[in-house]
Amino acid sequence: MAEEEKKKDKKIIIDEDWKQQAQKEKEILAAQEKTEKEKTGKEKTQQDKSRHGPLPKGDFAALISMLVTQALFALGMLQVEGQEGKEPDLELAKYSIDMLDTIEKKTKGNLTEEEKKVLENTLGQVRMAYVKVSG
Repeated sequence: MAEEEKKKDKKIIIDEDWKQQAQKEKEILAAQEKTEKEKTGKEKTQQDKSRHGPLPKGDFAALISMLVTQALFALGMLQVEGQEGKEPDLELAKYSIDMLDTIEKKTKGNLTEEEKKVLENTLGQVRMAYVKVSG
């Protein structure tokens, strides 16, 4: 019976060494978690960069393409995958077309033959798309 009383009366004794060891373990775990989060964050950033691939060369054709894309998107002829179609924004489309027209006027005589053809053709196509959507 004396042994049973001893078992019932047993207490956990926590000394300072145990507390320090537990604190060290907590700090090590926290440091490991921080390192993993940073590593995961870097991996996500790299994944985000590789998701769209390398950017195209920043040249005249890319500038024209960007403005045409904006116009076609505003006209509702291009849509974001997974989203419902939106009503055409004719004002925004006209703005993009006007920007292309301004580029055509301001660069007259300063473009290569290829750049001139790209601008003329795409401007003509986006104007026809505007007429089609607005009419």
